[in-house]
Amino acid sequence: MNHTQSSAETLPDRASIIENTATPRGRATILLVEDEKFLREVTCEILESAGYRVLKTHNAVDALSTFKEFKSIVRLLLTDVVLPGRNGRDLAIDLLAICPKLNIIFISGYPENAVTRNGIQGGGMAYLPKPFSMQSLTRKVQEVLQQTETAAAQQ
Repeated sequence: MNHTQSSAETLPDRASIIENTATPRGRATILLVEDEKFLREVTCEILESAGYRVLKTHNAVDALSTFKEFKSIVRLLLTDVVLPGRNGRDLAIDLLAICPKLNIIFISGYPENAVTRNGIQGGGMAYLPKPFSMQSLTRKVQEVLQQTETAAAQQ
């Protein structure tokens, strides 16, 4: 390396890193509910780079409204457990009343057993601890969506 060349010039650009590390391309629409703006934006970018369409909101009230508008295309709710106002669990219950086949992934910075004790885990619901990597997020989304496709194909 030439000493006058900056080290940044030798690094791959951000788009090629995302493209080379993404898991197989997704096609589903995901409703993302995350109150932390930075995490919401990064999560959205990761999912979109993996081929998913993302509808993003920052609280349960906006998420419910968005879901009602787009319920025919939303396949997955990806929600933080702790949200301002109503929590992610209550939001999931409301959305499941509208669409019982909705896939759900809860994300949380709290330990999984604390989340489980509060009744989050259950049939058709998955959990992803924060912080998560790009690969673990896309892998979990793909896994949850494939389980539903496999179950539907067996019926």
